[in-house]
Amino acid sequence: MPLNLEPVQTRRGSTTSYADAFADELEAIYGRGVHDLPGIVAALNETGVRPADGADWTERSFTSELARLGAKEV
Repeated sequence: MPLNLEPVQTRRGSTTSYADAFADELEAIYGRGVHDLPGIVAALNETGVRPADGADWTERSFTSELARLGAKEV
C-alpha cells in the first residue's frame, strides 16, 4: 500500500515555534485519550498555547487553525 504524505509533511521550510507548540500540545492531549472536539478544545484551553487573538479556544477557532496550518503551500 503506498504512503500518502500530508501537506505538512512535505513542506519546504521549517515550522514556527507556535506551530511546534500547538502540535506538541495536541499530541499530549491525544495521548491522554482525548479525541472528541469539545474535549480537545477544553484541554487546549488549559494550556499556554492560544489563538493569535489570545482568546480561549472555541471549536470554530480550533478547526480554523487546523485548516490554516494544514493549508497547502503555493
